[in-house]
Amino acid sequence: MASVAQQRLAARKTPRQARSAATWDAILEATIQVLLATGPGRLTTTRVAERAGVSVGTLYQYFPNKQALLHAVTERYLGIVAATVEQACQEQIGAPIGQMAGALVEAYWQAKVVRCDVTRALYSVAAVVDTADLAEAFSKRVERATAAMFASAPDARFADLEIVNLTLLTSLFGAVRSLFDRGLPKRWACGVQQQLIFMSRAYLEAVRIPSQAADDPRPRLSAA
Repeated sequence: MASVAQQRLAARKTPRQARSAATWDAILEATIQVLLATGPGRLTTTRVAERAGVSVGTLYQYFPNKQALLHAVTERYLGIVAATVEQACQEQIGAPIGQMAGALVEAYWQAKVVRCDVTRALYSVAAVVDTADLAEAFSKRVERATAAMFASAPDARFADLEIVNLTLLTSLFGAVRSLFDRGLPKRWACGVQQQLIFMSRAYLEAVRIPSQAADDPRPRLSAA
């Protein structure tokens, strides 16, 4: 059963018809616009309704409060980022490990910078709304996609793919978050993107099982 806190963050209903979907989209986009203009602390349902061109009553048909609005916007944003990474991973199935690393960084990076202002604004939402459930669901989606991709690499095997995958993603997510938190100039950000590709490739190369060992069917004995 959902907790009281989760119930407060849940949308009252989701759109089933085209008109409802259009209203839903307008409200979420208006939420982003107001969030960019005022920050999460000063965002109100009244301001969002005015920006969306709907009545507050209409807004409340979908969202019970501003926390639910911010939760829904974050959920949609993370869903888009996750889908972008999933598609990139699917396209790299069977590719060399170095190519996979580059594609992963590129996909995640592009999903984050396509609307830099929105990414930066939504990072601030976690300070006023509990989005831990969304972050966990997002991480699980990405972890599944990247693990399946890395497992298909013809030139690399790993003693513990789960740990390798988690370490790489944690480093990538943290580095990109730091860039947005610091608001670094674009030229620096682009440079860091390339360095993240180098870092990811070097890490995967360092922890992969050497080809000869990977092909040897004999059990490996641990050192005494």
